[in-house]
Amino acid sequence: MVVTQVLVVADTHVRPDTLDRIPAAVWDSARASDLILHAGDVVCRELVSALGELAPVHAVRGNNDVGRVDELPETVELDIGGRAVAMIHDSGARQGRPARMHRRFPSADIVVFGHSHEPIDDVTEFGQVLFNPGSPTQRRRQPQCSFGVLELGGRELERRLVYLPRT
Repeated sequence: MVVTQVLVVADTHVRPDTLDRIPAAVWDSARASDLILHAGDVVCRELVSALGELAPVHAVRGNNDVGRVDELPETVELDIGGRAVAMIHDSGARQGRPARMHRRFPSADIVVFGHSHEPIDDVTEFGQVLFNPGSPTQRRRQPQCSFGVLELGGRELERRLVYLPRT
């Protein structure tokens, strides 16, 4: 069975002159990945290009991308390692999120999202995985910055939130 490793990031909020704010652990994970998902608030095309030199990238448009990287789609739906994966930046309020995401992406096994900077790895009552990697650059109200890794292949699904040391 082939396992596909996927780096999942969101809410990087970097400019071309601040790409060095992306932690080394994220770049290392990108190099080890078969695919990269960015759940919005990319803010600059240069980051997508730099990540794209390491692995294919799929990204969605976040609220901070408007007027900067408008060409990004609002949503992406992919088959990765036999799993239906959907991605959107803003999944809305915490209350009602599982039903809302199930209505929006009824066939998705995994829904990746960002916006809140809050790392989330939940399985809903619908059997859908809701996965928010947090942010590797802005922890906001979280104790640490973070990103995610998915390992997909056949029946297996490994999900990991990676917490970065505070600097």
